[in-house]
Order: sequence, then C-alpha cells, then structure tokens
Amino acid sequence: MLTGGCHCGAVRYRALAAPTRHSVCHCTDCRRSAGAPAVAWAIFKLDEIEVTQGAPKVRASSEHGRRHFCGDCGTGLFYTNDVVFEGLIDVQSATLDEPDAIMAPQVQVQTAERIGWLQAGLAAHAFERYPG
Repeated sequence: MLTGGCHCGAVRYRALAAPTRHSVCHCTDCRRSAGAPAVAWAIFKLDEIEVTQGAPKVRASSEHGRRHFCGDCGTGLFYTNDVVFEGLIDVQSATLDEPDAIMAPQVQVQTAERIGWLQAGLAAHAFERYPG
C-alpha cells in the first residue's frame, strides 16, 4: 500500500492501488502552485485514494480544475478535474512516502509551457548534498 502526506504531517493519505499513469506536467498553473519547474503526477481512480488524517483545503485553480493542499503548510497534494478526467485524481508523486515505489514517469505533458532551461536538461554540476 502506498502512503503519503504533506510536509508538516497534518494531512496523510493512502492509495489502495497502483497508479495507472505517472507524468510530469510543465504547465504554468502547476509550476506556480508548486513553486517548482515541473510537477510529477500519479493518477488514480478517485475511490483508490483515502485521506487518513486531516482534511485538505480545495481551491479552484481554473474553471474545472481543483487543487487540494494542506491548509497548514501549503503542500500541494491532489488535483481533480471532472471535465478532463472524470472519476480520477492526480496525486503529486513527490508527496508519497516512497516515490520510488511507483513506476517512473512515462510522459511529459504541457511541454508547450516548459521552462526553456529544462528542455535540454540540467547541465549544472551535481552534488549529493548541499555543497559546503
């Protein structure tokens, strides 16, 4: 069973099945709501995700899109859209306790809005920990 939650621990959830897809989204809406250059999403049937602790707040981020997040620490958790994918829920896969337990992302979406320096990948030096 997959489990996850927000940064402060106020909201916890579990997945009752494996996701059917894992993707990385580059849209401006995802980037701005997460404060990140891209967001990875694992999609599940709506009834396969159970919130086991706390209650996420929900904000309409577009006409049909709803972002679910922790009201205490602000961590984005879920995305629903009854028009684009009725009966499904996207889970920000980085909020899983063990994100490596699911398949690697198979696709990138909304690449028309991708930040230019992500197009070619990161060419910067890599450090296992923050350099001293």
